[in-house]
Amino acid sequence: MITVIGSSNTDMILKLARIPAPGETLLGGAFQMAAGGKGANQAVAAARAGGKVNFIACVGQDVFGTQAIEGFQKDGIQTDYIFQAEASASGVALIFVSEEGENSIGVASGANAMLLPHHLDQALPAIDAASMVLLQLETPISTISHAVDLAHARGKKVILNPAPAQALSKELISKIDILTPNESEASLLTQLAVHTHQEAIQAAKKLGDMGAKEVIITLGKEGALYYNGQKSLLIPGFVVEAQDTTAAGDTFNGSLAVALTEGKSMEEAIKFAHAAAAISVTRTGAQPSVPSREEIDTFLAAH
Repeated sequence: MITVIGSSNTDMILKLARIPAPGETLLGGAFQMAAGGKGANQAVAAARAGGKVNFIACVGQDVFGTQAIEGFQKDGIQTDYIFQAEASASGVALIFVSEEGENSIGVASGANAMLLPHHLDQALPAIDAASMVLLQLETPISTISHAVDLAHARGKKVILNPAPAQALSKELISKIDILTPNESEASLLTQLAVHTHQEAIQAAKKLGDMGAKEVIITLGKEGALYYNGQKSLLIPGFVVEAQDTTAAGDTFNGSLAVALTEGKSMEEAIKFAHAAAAISVTRTGAQPSVPSREEIDTFLAAH
């Protein structure tokens, strides 16, 4: 069982020739609404990759919240601990996507900000049942810290995807088994530039010194840099024609969790996650882009 704790949003996506500059208005192309939110994306990615998933989250008592829960259930995700806030709307994300597939995102947290530590106490059965707990940073840091403490005390392996980027305490990082920042997140956490392979190694080592047992820095088209305190390894990704990078990192993390719970080596797990993420960027939208296990296995066989 993989227990994912995090956010759920409804994404409103507008495709444009490029990302608008401050103060600029661009006439766009296609508009799309899709299920999103980093926590929800990772839960869906794990479920579609073949994992048994429990999702702990908070949505509003509105149509977006109801649709989100129905969507999770269709993917086979256990929803017993998705709480519905009375005084807050469900989270919403506004996303611009350029012709090159890059994106710019603004988020109204809504009910995500209402997922509080006491909710996790109510959801202890989901944590107790898990072999792995997967977290991100779109819910309150107090909730994330409590989740890490609960999982750590129970001997559960914890993966933290530190996104959106924010500073984290050394105490929190020291309880993380696998930390999965991208380049900008690793840079913020370490106060080091992370543009090259060598710079990524230095950042990973610093995160290891801060207490993270294993570090995976995702490097976009270059792949991912893995560090475990003793060795570093660059694991290349797959070259595809990107349409939309929204949820690529989430797809990577959810798929990684599944591969590791299946007993794959870290290198095999990262390759599996690379394949899932590569498929996702060839499609538009967050959860609509997440591939099935069959698609991931077929992609790996062909590459």
